[in-house]
Amino acid sequence: MPDVVWTPDARTLAHANVVRLMRRHGFDDYRELVRASQQDPAWFWPAAIEDMGLEFSRPWERVYDDSRGPEWTTWFVGATVSIARNCVHRWAERAPERVAAVFLGEDGTRREATFAELSRDVTRLAEGLARLGVEPGDRVAIYMPMCPEVAVASHACAHLGAVQVPIFSGFAAPAVLQRLQDSEARVVVTADYSLRRGTRLPMRETVEEAVREAPSVEHVVTWSRDGGWGAVVEESPGELPPLEVGAEHPYLLTYTSGTTGKPKGIVHVQGGFLVSIAREVAYQADAHPEDVIHFATDMGWIMGPWTVVGGGALGCTLVFAEGAPDRPPDRLWRLVESERVSILGLSPTLARALLPHGDPEADLSSLRTLVTTGEPWNPDPYRWLFERVGGGRCPIINCSGGTEVGACFLSPTPATPIKACSLGGPALGMAMDVVDPEGRSLVGTGDVGELVCRKPFPGMTRGFWHDPERYLDAYWRRLPGVWVHGDWASADEDGYWFLHGRSDDTLNIAGKRIGPAELESAAVAHPAVAEAAAVGVPHQVKGEVAWIFCVPAPGHEPDEELAAEVAERAAEELGRAFRPDRVLFVPALPKTRSAKIVRRAVRARVLGKDPGDLSSVENPESLEDIARAV
Repeated sequence: MPDVVWTPDARTLAHANVVRLMRRHGFDDYRELVRASQQDPAWFWPAAIEDMGLEFSRPWERVYDDSRGPEWTTWFVGATVSIARNCVHRWAERAPERVAAVFLGEDGTRREATFAELSRDVTRLAEGLARLGVEPGDRVAIYMPMCPEVAVASHACAHLGAVQVPIFSGFAAPAVLQRLQDSEARVVVTADYSLRRGTRLPMRETVEEAVREAPSVEHVVTWSRDGGWGAVVEESPGELPPLEVGAEHPYLLTYTSGTTGKPKGIVHVQGGFLVSIAREVAYQADAHPEDVIHFATDMGWIMGPWTVVGGGALGCTLVFAEGAPDRPPDRLWRLVESERVSILGLSPTLARALLPHGDPEADLSSLRTLVTTGEPWNPDPYRWLFERVGGGRCPIINCSGGTEVGACFLSPTPATPIKACSLGGPALGMAMDVVDPEGRSLVGTGDVGELVCRKPFPGMTRGFWHDPERYLDAYWRRLPGVWVHGDWASADEDGYWFLHGRSDDTLNIAGKRIGPAELESAAVAHPAVAEAAAVGVPHQVKGEVAWIFCVPAPGHEPDEELAAEVAERAAEELGRAFRPDRVLFVPALPKTRSAKIVRRAVRARVLGKDPGDLSSVENPESLEDIARAV
């Protein structure tokens, strides 16, 4: 089959969690298992819970209740559960001396904690928060760098039944304030400072500035890099048992940036979030207790909780790295070597940023699985990651879902063949489809359409915080009863699925639709282009034309001749109709701290419009460079 880059060998199949699940239930073919999971969720989710060994303290009476409609489906009705117990405390009982977490500071600091130590720290912080008056359902904001203490704070909230509100560690005070006000947080947990790109970031000072206008905040708890948690845990004996809460008890309130207006508050619950995330890490990433996981992320992006909850539920060792993954450029590869990381997570954009610095020189033999997410792949960087980083022996588990999904919609598994740049197909339990504007399925045709989910699933958000109408408008009202996600996708005749960018990023050139990823892939295929962002610009004759903003690769000086070469390459690959109207070179593209390019902000700056919420953009100054280039 053309473009298949990964085919599992006998050793991979013998080791894979999903193969164990298949054998338990009599399946010889993975796609048959997927179909069964889609058709009979009342069978699949309990089967997965049993296979993964997740613990509910009281069993459910019904697997799900959709009596209020698919939009408001609840799961594991009548059951009780504790994420803190599943991710920390039970492992402290079973494997107390196993390393649970490792911290790598940007200044070279390294320390580790066993499951016994992590469990004790979680319990003592939970007791300290309880003394401050934190009760089940109260919101506790967490504004911290990536370190084991961010997991301690997260699990301490779950231990009490409080609702954690993770906030991106790079936000300035106005963005922090907005989230504190909207969530009505009672407590903020922060660090005295963190390091990023050699700069000391005063996190406690940022919080102090924000809480002046956040009347709901009663206490600020500070973890000191030199002194630990301090007074908040001094009187904590570490004896309080974790609270077993209803499966639908709120667990997580996390915010995504909107194109306009205030960010959306995404609500997740203990039962559904635990089960969905653990399923993804177990069957898609194929994690085992002996695995060491590192994801280049932040707790304010969904892949932070993915790591802390999914990896924790499976008893893995988690590596937390403060600061930027590309400073110095080989930092990520050295981290893999030093910690013997076996499952590495990163975004396609980060891979594209690292590629111009050359092939890794570190020993990456510990790697077993590469997990990528965030946006569509381009072929050349994908093959570089597969061949030069993974050595052709590590599958790229390219998954797509979102904060609102609480896990992935689409993802391959190491136990099946994988085509380059594909997302495999629907993840277990996800009833996915690709549809035309009338809702007719396009799966198997290769035609691009809207990515939708036809059935509810445990990990989906229970709505937007204090804004149910916005939630319904966002996902449910275009095709009644069907979740419309906002991504362009296609599924070819071989059953492999691909993403083509956000449907709101789509360009309509002379009546022909094209996703930005295709234009960007053509641009970065040129050796002088490191990164690219394609946007649509209004045109009197064609309706819309493409402009591509490119970051030059090291050693290349951009000029008009190079711009013409890039434009011509796009025309050769995609057809003359899609030749970009302009190719402009800029020093950098606006990105979130999770390394996702913010195309809507690029387009807004080109058109002189309000770019909307930029609080998650790490380098907003790049928009001024774009304005100057225009």
